[in-house]
Amino acid sequence: MDRVVSRTRVDLGQRSRAMHIALWAAQILLAVLFLMTGAMKAFMPLDEVARTMRWVPDVPVGLVRFIGLAELAGAIGLILPSATKIQPKLTPLAAIGLGVVVLLGAILHFTRGEGALTPLNFILAAMAAFVAWGRTQKAPISAGRAHGE
Repeated sequence: MDRVVSRTRVDLGQRSRAMHIALWAAQILLAVLFLMTGAMKAFMPLDEVARTMRWVPDVPVGLVRFIGLAELAGAIGLILPSATKIQPKLTPLAAIGLGVVVLLGAILHFTRGEGALTPLNFILAAMAAFVAWGRTQKAPISAGRAHGE
């Protein structure tokens, strides 16, 4: 009986570790992507951004810059609170915010007849939902000391 209990604990520990690794991988991937696209929208000349993002000339400059800053904030929010264990509950909120941003982007693409561009939006929204769910339900990070202290 003790073997079964200890085996179950090991299995649960391995699953928990695997979940943390999967969540960190998703967080890092999303953060890198949104740091790059956010920096483009927030800081690059818009005529350069418009070369890769066809919708940019059709929306107000302030909106493009706002979206870029929101993406940068979301990218930081995916990593920093969890890594420092200072307000880690902000990580799922950042994931939700980024999910909303990409779903609104999908709506913009649909209204412009660019439905073929939306699969990436839905993949990113699913990844953000995974992070939000995982960091609230399955493998939350507790506030406290960061690793290595």
